[in-house]
Amino acid sequence: MQPSIRKPVGIFIILAGLAVYGLLVASFADQIGALAKPAQALVYLILGIAWLLPLRPLLVWMNK
Repeated sequence: MQPSIRKPVGIFIILAGLAVYGLLVASFADQIGALAKPAQALVYLILGIAWLLPLRPLLVWMNK
């Protein structure tokens, strides 16, 4: 695939994946809300960073 096409495709994949991930995390809002406040903060911190981990291979592919 040409580099000029990879970037828009990659951006679409990132946005679609982030939307799906957000819906998935939101589906657990009741369970997370039942936790103590420090535990909630820890869960949201971990979930807020976790979506970044699969991006590296995609970004490498986009910049080939």
